[in-house]
Amino acid sequence: MTGSDDARRFYAKLMAAHARSADPRIEEVFTSVPREAFLGPGPWTVFAGDGGFKTPTADPSYIYQNVLVVLDADKGINNGEPVLHAMWIGKVAPKPGEAVTHIGAGTGYYTALLAKLVEPGGSVTAFEIEADLAAQARINLAAYGNVEVVPGDAVASPVPPSDVIYVNAAVVAPPAAWLKALRPGGRLIFPWRPADRIGLAVLVTRMQAGFACQPFMGSWFIPCVGASVAGPEAKVPTRERAARTRSIWLSEDKAPDRTATAVFGDVWFSSRIIRGGKR
Repeated sequence: MTGSDDARRFYAKLMAAHARSADPRIEEVFTSVPREAFLGPGPWTVFAGDGGFKTPTADPSYIYQNVLVVLDADKGINNGEPVLHAMWIGKVAPKPGEAVTHIGAGTGYYTALLAKLVEPGGSVTAFEIEADLAAQARINLAAYGNVEVVPGDAVASPVPPSDVIYVNAAVVAPPAAWLKALRPGGRLIFPWRPADRIGLAVLVTRMQAGFACQPFMGSWFIPCVGASVAGPEAKVPTRERAARTRSIWLSEDKAPDRTATAVFGDVWFSSRIIRGGKR
């Protein structure tokens, strides 16, 4: 066993601890999927805290840390912090047999983790709007028979019916089509950035009526093309009102009312807690 193998095993234990999940497969997938296979040849430029620097060599041990790894410096695109993704994966809890849509797949590292977590019988549709990254993701994920890489815009393109939608680009509100694509009991996890100074990770679950919503941590991602700018008619929340949000509604199903914390056209957010089972 090499030093990088040891580093990956220890990293996987750390990620499983941060996931706060009883699912032992989370540690297994972080162990089995080599991060370096999705980053291009090293040395790599990493970001930690407020600074960026190159790893001393191409030894993969250096990227089995909680660091961002640069994929496209000019566009500010990185392979994101593993601890954040471990926490998100623990929250959204992908299960064998489920259908996942990954929006903002980059070069496919976190797509690969999701793909393993829905085996056997599950699948992942991975959208990546940057053509060069999508092409690389397709190469990187060629060995994953349950993954389809879609080089395109998940805001403008149809999203397949999904048990999990995992979004890695910030939106002012999830497009109505994403909410409609959720199957009964389906979960959507996304970075909510309704205003420049507000960045929250939000877990949404489809209920019998409406969508339960849980903001659970701060989160900052690059903007999602086509869904990151509020229209002039939008009701933009304060940070406090955003944090109090407990449900999301489609305006076609229910008009915004006095509980509205934010309104963005055909989707609005509410402080109302949804009672009752999943749809």
